[in-house]
Amino acid sequence: MNTSAAWQKSTFSDGGEGNTCVELASTPTALHLRESDTFTTLLTTTPTPMAHLLHGIKTGKLGQNG
Repeated sequence: MNTSAAWQKSTFSDGGEGNTCVELASTPTALHLRESDTFTTLLTTTPTPMAHLLHGIKTGKLGQNG
């Protein structure tokens, strides 16, 4: 992943001092996530698994069967 990609900070970032937030960059085929304080560690996924993860978080159904 090119480190000069256009990274966006989460709107839920604390906005205070330091780098305590999640950042996202996208390419045509992938989504890349990192923490501001450890920007060399990347999580890369595609839109479909990310959508499922976000749906699970929003509905509180992570880790539940069914």
